[in-house]
Amino acid sequence: MGKKRNKRPSDQYRLPPKVVAAQRSAARVAAFRPRPVVPQRRVVLALAGLFLVCAGLASVLWFPAHSLRDDLRSGGTTVAARVVGVDDKPKFVEVRLVQGPDEGTRVRLSEYAGMLPDVRTGDSLLVTYDPEEPSRGLPRGWVTDPPANLPAYGTAAIALLCLALATAVALRRRWILRTWPSEPAAAADAVSPEQPRTKGKGLSKS
Repeated sequence: MGKKRNKRPSDQYRLPPKVVAAQRSAARVAAFRPRPVVPQRRVVLALAGLFLVCAGLASVLWFPAHSLRDDLRSGGTTVAARVVGVDDKPKFVEVRLVQGPDEGTRVRLSEYAGMLPDVRTGDSLLVTYDPEEPSRGLPRGWVTDPPANLPAYGTAAIALLCLALATAVALRRRWILRTWPSEPAAAADAVSPEQPRTKGKGLSKS
């Protein structure tokens, strides 16, 4: 059987050369370059929260509008209508249907991503509406060729910007904490490798 290796006492352990070199490099960086301000964790959380809020708002502006458009394309009824009321407070456009089975009915057009057509009282236009629920209606032109959903696009862009900023701040925070020691004493300890420790002083021979 082979000889048993003598285990090195734990009190004489030396760090590997690579670890010592890394410690020295980190200590030099800390000594010659002042430590930048560490971004607060709450900044990362705030940006992440803004991303979630903007993403939710973009979804609200996008999905209901496209769902209404698709429903009217598949089962809507198109008739002529005349604008009988327009107001900004609250914002609405009211029309009176002048054709079809619901002739004479007054309905308020649905908003498309918070937008309403730019019309005036007395204007005529084609309206596509849901026969089972006439209040769900849009101008015919918006059903066939809907306008650009600028509110949803803008909110989505803000959400992506918040996500990018949150990622950048989190990565910078991690880099600073890994590059600069948190305490000055840590830099001083990292300059010199750990020396072996002895349990006690030897007795001198007479």
